[in-house]
Amino acid sequence: MTATSGPTTGPATGPAARLAGNRGFRRLWFGEGISVLGNATTSVLLPLVAVLELDAGPAMVGVLTAAAWLPWLVVGLPAGAWVDRLPARGVMIVADLVAATAIGSVPVAASLDALTLPHLVGVALAAGVTTVFFRTAYAVLLPQVVPASQLEAANARLLGTESGMQVAGPGVGGAMAQVLGAALGLVLDAVSFLVSAVCLWGVRPASAPERPPAAPLRVRIREGVAFVASDRYLRWFVVVGGVSNFGLTGYGALLVLFLVDTVGLGPSALGVVMTVGACGGLLGATVATRLSRRLGSARATVLLLAASGPPALLVGLGDDGARVAWTVAGLFLVGLTVVAGNVLRGAWRQRYVPQPLMGRVVTTSQFVNFGTMPLAGLAAGALGELVGVRETMLLMAAVHCVACLSALRGPLRGLRDMPEPRVLRPTR
Repeated sequence: MTATSGPTTGPATGPAARLAGNRGFRRLWFGEGISVLGNATTSVLLPLVAVLELDAGPAMVGVLTAAAWLPWLVVGLPAGAWVDRLPARGVMIVADLVAATAIGSVPVAASLDALTLPHLVGVALAAGVTTVFFRTAYAVLLPQVVPASQLEAANARLLGTESGMQVAGPGVGGAMAQVLGAALGLVLDAVSFLVSAVCLWGVRPASAPERPPAAPLRVRIREGVAFVASDRYLRWFVVVGGVSNFGLTGYGALLVLFLVDTVGLGPSALGVVMTVGACGGLLGATVATRLSRRLGSARATVLLLAASGPPALLVGLGDDGARVAWTVAGLFLVGLTVVAGNVLRGAWRQRYVPQPLMGRVVTTSQFVNFGTMPLAGLAAGALGELVGVRETMLLMAAVHCVACLSALRGPLRGLRDMPEPRVLRPTR
């Protein structure tokens, strides 16, 4: 990791200003933004392909969601051990190229009149595997490109751009589905992964990471699990994140189906609703660092986590006409608080965790955080068939709400700022 910069005397020399001169970060930032734009269109287009072109119901939409997150359970832990031993930039480039091939196969199959639901599930699985490796390597690469003193500003900028692309993406996806059809619209996502790979090719890390000593795969995995399990803060974030993500993914899996079948929106209106809702994430990334400076990073984290729960209950209250505003308000407020909290937690973890363990700590955490998501997709699909889509969304939102409110009794209670970085003790 590069040395941190000294104190600053004004905004012109602050972390955000210094990021502007970091060429590697600019390339990483641009590549991520383009890729996220494509991903945001896919979040609308892939379920639309299933619902509108292949007549999928709640159960199949749930399977599609589960397939996208199942790789975190299957390859999550070994991926962290592998990434800690491999060049992070190279891993991300390969992941981009594989994702482009998988996503690009959908419009090709559709043009040949050979697209099927199993094909979509296979694409979701492949894209999920590439996401596991890309996101793990991303957490390792960013501290090699950005000094520790600038990580919070870097995370805010990256997540702000991500939120901005998520604002534009659903509208773009809805418009493309209206004009070209949902399957052909996925061409944009495939191209975005190629652009991301080209940008990453030009990134040159400023520091060479310390590689962990050679050891059997199971030993390296066990070290990452033990580090998280022994740390009261990381352990708590993992548990709360897993339960929260179960609820968020549960209602998110049925959101497109809910807006199309229950609320009665067409593709264009669907894109508008999701675009307006996604604006909350853009605002959240903007206010995160200010809130952290004003309240303290720990107090701001607790506040944002607790505040992200209740608005989720609004998402399932939408209906036709003006009553769709309930869904929009819920999506906006959840996006605002979740993204702002992710900015603070992401920057803290990149400072807190020793670099040689970063990949394994990320995948250990996400093994639980994201591992609950395929279960949520399956559960939401089954419950949607049994008790109804709206009822299932409200139930899943309640699960997320309970998890978030637990922050008021968690280990950060009473702290002003997040804990200082842990030092990795040398092994003999």
